[in-house]
Amino acid sequence: MISFLLIANALMFVLQLFAFEPLLLHFALWPAGTPDVIEQDGQLVRVPSFEVWQLLTYGFLHGGLLHLFLNLFAMWMLGVQLENAWGSRLFAVYYLVCVVGAGLIQLAVASYGVMNDEIYPTIGASGGVFGILLAFGMMFPNQRLIFLLFPVPIRAKYFVIGYGAFELFAGITGTMAGIAHFAHLGGMLFGFLLIQYWRGKLPLRPRRRVFWW
Repeated sequence: MISFLLIANALMFVLQLFAFEPLLLHFALWPAGTPDVIEQDGQLVRVPSFEVWQLLTYGFLHGGLLHLFLNLFAMWMLGVQLENAWGSRLFAVYYLVCVVGAGLIQLAVASYGVMNDEIYPTIGASGGVFGILLAFGMMFPNQRLIFLLFPVPIRAKYFVIGYGAFELFAGITGTMAGIAHFAHLGGMLFGFLLIQYWRGKLPLRPRRRVFWW
């Protein structure tokens, strides 16, 4: 599954080089409740509308080579161990739930911004990647990770807690504008809820537990 995700994201990025605007218009995650047209530079410009498939397709588009590399590197580095532990089917379900969950949270945030005339699309696999990070921290809490921009080894559980706290702070304060911090948190939240469901820790329980750790 990891190989498929890496190849699919890379191929989509190549396609973006030739058809970025059409892909952005139809497959990026656009907020709900947008007007049909807005005035921009003295001209009326059509605004794309939200479509349900965008909750998944936005996760396969990226804003640049660095954006793509960072997401795919983290996906490969952390996701391989999870897929080996869970199997490809469960990993695929988990990743897609995180992508869609992150999309739902970001949809709510972006749609609220429409009331303040803030209309923008969301792209990137980061919501799914942050879900992977959360699961990795829960499964391998004491394994040491090194953040590329801060090359000091830190246990996975502390890395996840620290990164999650930073994303919450950045989202509330508007730090590092242009990054979908709440989508990252949404990926972690939905990943946590799915894991707790699989573990039988929620009121709605599965027929059998999937993980024991």
